[in-house]
Amino acid sequence: PIALCEVQGYVYSAKLHLSRLAEALGEVPIAATLRGEAGELRERFDRDFWVPKLKTYALALDGRKKPCRVLASNSGHLLYSGIVKPERARACATTLMSESLFSGWGIRTLGTDEKRYNPISYHNGSVWPHDSTIAAIGLSKYGFPNAVERIFQGLFRASVFMEHTRMPEVFCGFPRGSEPPTLYPVACAPQSWAAASVFGLLRALLGIEVDAMEKKVRCVRPRLPECIHELRIDGLGVGPDRIDLGIIRHREDVSIRLLDRRGDLTLAVEK
Repeated sequence: PIALCEVQGYVYSAKLHLSRLAEALGEVPIAATLRGEAGELRERFDRDFWVPKLKTYALALDGRKKPCRVLASNSGHLLYSGIVKPERARACATTLMSESLFSGWGIRTLGTDEKRYNPISYHNGSVWPHDSTIAAIGLSKYGFPNAVERIFQGLFRASVFMEHTRMPEVFCGFPRGSEPPTLYPVACAPQSWAAASVFGLLRALLGIEVDAMEKKVRCVRPRLPECIHELRIDGLGVGPDRIDLGIIRHREDVSIRLLDRRGDLTLAVEK
């Protein structure tokens, strides 16, 4: 009976992706039905979950379908899924990067003004690198590169204090100051989705989008923060095809060079 906000987003995303698969298989009526269902879900979601006072979406609808007006990182998953209407995106991004949610190291699971907020709680105020990364990819999709860069820099600087500079499952949500981030004593390290967050952050920074059917890789509004001058990506693969990329940060821009290509994969840089 409880309807979590991010679940609506993932159902919306699933219907859109399934519609593409159906279309590729020649199932045009099924594709049209799925797209229609996704559109209807987006409208209902915006109507029932948007909370003007919070300037973001409700965490959930309770058993009576009343909105739970709680500030949480779940809205980052909404941006990632694409269910957020474009006219709501800036408000969502601003709220997500507010002092209440963004600790300076990453995005807290719960805002500091919430009754259950506790920076050393597993789910109620800690920072999960994969959770912040999902939000960063969503912010990148909606065109907020400055926010993406802040998240990247926060997590990058936090990693310097971790054993083997390895991203842990979770760390405490105290605000960033002169001291290192406070470790969560029983966090898994290594952990697979924490390790994968590094690649997700690079995807968000460089705006990497892959169209497997068209055999195309796009870099949309690519950025590199001051802490990274040069980056090389080898073996970026789509199906059997591979490309190698060289990325260099300049004062006001980023250049991306195609170093090598195996197969028919093409690269497009959109600024």
